[in-house]
Amino acid sequence: MEAARQAFQEALARYRDVLARSQERDALFTTISGDPVEPLYVPDDPGPDYLEKLGFPGEYPYTRGIHPNLYRGRLWTMRQFAGFGTAAETNARFKYLLRNGQTGLSTAFDMPTLLGYDSDHPRSLGEVGREGVAIDSLEDMETLFDGIPLGEVSTSMTINGPAAILWAMYLVTAEKQGVPLEKLRGTIQNDILKEYIAQKEWIFPPEPSVKLVVDTIEFGAERVPQWNPVSISGYHIREAGSTAAQELAFTLADGFHYVEACLARGLDVDAFASRLSFFFNAHMDFFEEIAKYRAARRIWARHMRKRYGARDPRSWRLRFHTQTAGCSLTAQQPEVNLIRTAYEALAAVLGGTQSLHTNSMDEVLCLPTEHAVTLALRTQQVLAHETGVANSVDPLGGSYLVEALTDRLEAEAEAYFAKIEETGGVVAGIRDGFFQREIADAAYRYQQEVEQGRRLIVGVNAFQQEEEKPVEIFRIRPDLEREQAERVRRLRSRRDGEAVRRELARLRRAAERDENLMPYLMDAVRVYATEGEIADALREVYGEYREAAVV
Repeated sequence: MEAARQAFQEALARYRDVLARSQERDALFTTISGDPVEPLYVPDDPGPDYLEKLGFPGEYPYTRGIHPNLYRGRLWTMRQFAGFGTAAETNARFKYLLRNGQTGLSTAFDMPTLLGYDSDHPRSLGEVGREGVAIDSLEDMETLFDGIPLGEVSTSMTINGPAAILWAMYLVTAEKQGVPLEKLRGTIQNDILKEYIAQKEWIFPPEPSVKLVVDTIEFGAERVPQWNPVSISGYHIREAGSTAAQELAFTLADGFHYVEACLARGLDVDAFASRLSFFFNAHMDFFEEIAKYRAARRIWARHMRKRYGARDPRSWRLRFHTQTAGCSLTAQQPEVNLIRTAYEALAAVLGGTQSLHTNSMDEVLCLPTEHAVTLALRTQQVLAHETGVANSVDPLGGSYLVEALTDRLEAEAEAYFAKIEETGGVVAGIRDGFFQREIADAAYRYQQEVEQGRRLIVGVNAFQQEEEKPVEIFRIRPDLEREQAERVRRLRSRRDGEAVRRELARLRRAAERDENLMPYLMDAVRVYATEGEIADALREVYGEYREAAVV
């Protein structure tokens, strides 16, 4: 016991030394009454396993956070998901959000773009620009970021099946702006495994799709070192109905699969692991969500260090973006969604998120109006500057409840890892329907609790109102689809068709030879090959995925 106390005191001294050398924001780190708030609070008499299970922020096992002073040094990035209609319309929304204090861009793409179809494809009919922005070519990407200096703004793009194609468009757009790839900061979601598990937006079968993810990770490590080439996403797993433990376990299992695929490629773990990022849901069970984030950091650090042999501490640190739970929003009494979102955002911040999107109150009814998205952004700004929660690191660390929940979620995740291993791994589990069945069972249990009145949802099965106040609905222009389809047809008529055919042929040959496709994708993009044409070239090599029925 005395040795444990001595080790704790030595670690505390090291931590305080690091804090003394850390820069802090220009802010008052006091209560409203004027009392000082310390960067970190620790027990007077720590238990023997304190350093192993909790430690200090910025140190292994990172339970208490990946930065020594967290938000005292820099606030989380405030990202509001935006994308609708044409590239020009979304560009205007981006500029509006930046003027109102958003600190990073987050791009939503429409369904045809997510599935690798051009806007004039028959399968795109009725969906162009409806749930995100329509991007068919480099021309659209240039318009999307017109007047936005890509060397200064961090950009996130929610794209998966065709992520490598859209990233190639973004990289070429930056080049045309004169921005070196080494200066670009941002994230492509690019987590195809969770698509098969939950989101259901794919193009190719799992094996070549994972190969494309590894291509982007390898290319990013070599050419775009500040970019996160994959955001391993539990968000959609939770939105599909999973429990917090399932979201935690399935997300980290996907992350481990990408690590193993990169190692099989011959990459050194410390060459790429520090740029892997994560994306979690912030749901309504306040303390469970906080514990989930803390458990995720601890599990990832331990596995990266002990299972995969990473030596660089940056490879052990789990960095994550959070979005408040879309599935918790209700069409009934939609203004109450502001309150739900605020509590969920608070959980994300107390859990140590690196960036945050707060859902708009009207998202269950339509794409967000400017009024609703501004209120969602103001929710983050009030949280950051008025509540005091950014003054101290891991303020709930040491709570009996939070520590018990953290331990429980960690144990449940490890039990799931063993089950996944028994099924033959992540891809085998996807093909067998293991993940889908687990999530479906959890979603069914939750729905039964709501329908039986054992779990109360304000406005849905409790505290209803007979008359609802009308809500402003954001509507997409009915002529948008025709305009976008005509735009891509005009592009095809004026570009160098022979150059497009040449680059698509080179891309197909590279895919057949199993080469890294990023350079070939960028070459195809430069001559204005469309997303659909590029995806079709790869469909010829890889085929398309058809999900088997899950029973």
